[in-house]
Amino acid sequence: MVDKHEVKGATKEAAGKAREAAGDTIDNREMKAKGKAQATEGKTEKNAGKIKDAVKDQTA
Repeated sequence: MVDKHEVKGATKEAAGKAREAAGDTIDNREMKAKGKAQATEGKTEKNAGKIKDAVKDQTA
């Protein structure tokens, strides 16, 4: 079963990657950096959800 944090994190990661690409396209370093940070935050949340789901599966 997919944890809600996996979905939320994946969405945040995708939005961050899009923001980073947009910043790269228009040569805006601040936007690119914020996008990269958002993507990293999303990836972290997604992985935390996967771990939480795996622990739940092991204890069930």
